[in-house]
Amino acid sequence: MHRPARRNGGAPVKYLCLVYLDAERWAACSDAECADCVRQLVEGKRLVAGEPLHPVHTATTVRVRNGEVTVCDGPFAETHEMLAGFYLVEARDLNEAIQIASRIPPAKHGSIEVRPVRELQVAP
Repeated sequence: MHRPARRNGGAPVKYLCLVYLDAERWAACSDAECADCVRQLVEGKRLVAGEPLHPVHTATTVRVRNGEVTVCDGPFAETHEMLAGFYLVEARDLNEAIQIASRIPPAKHGSIEVRPVRELQVAP
């Protein structure tokens, strides 16, 4: 059992569900299947945002070192699974976020990384 992560006042916490797929399974889920998942999350008032991404070959990586901007085609790192999309959801705690992530269709073909969203700590 994971420790609940509640904001002040017990409000739901935002979790980012990052969808990872390898190249062979990039199109394993139809848009209709993912749209149905989105519809269910919207109806349950859990979805904040979500979008699929174009394949990794369309990526551009930006780095700033010593004030100099460098732009490279492609992803920052070569990995087996690539970021395919995201779902930003609200959940009571990590356990509920994991349950939501397990219902995201690409979970059957790749993996879903679940992370709590951190609020910026800035002085008023």
